[in-house]
Amino acid sequence: MSECRWCGKGLFGSGCPFSPNGKHEHVSDSSHCEFCGNSLYGGGCSYSPNRLHRHGHGGDKCRWCGNRLFGSGCPYSPSGNHEH
Repeated sequence: MSECRWCGKGLFGSGCPFSPNGKHEHVSDSSHCEFCGNSLYGGGCSYSPNRLHRHGHGGDKCRWCGNRLFGSGCPYSPSGNHEH
């Protein structure tokens, strides 16, 4: 199980005492959303500051959409670029 980067707990959602936005963030798990633990991409994350699922680092897929492409064209990234 991954741990929150701010407090080290395995919890998701609100209630992290050390996170700047009060949300637990799991950045080491590339197969799940770092805010809610779901494997979905795109909108619908209840705990993300921008309501979008964002997966952790370390995978070969874009954190925002799951595509293996690089550069521009990500429909979910705030910058419009694929982020790995």
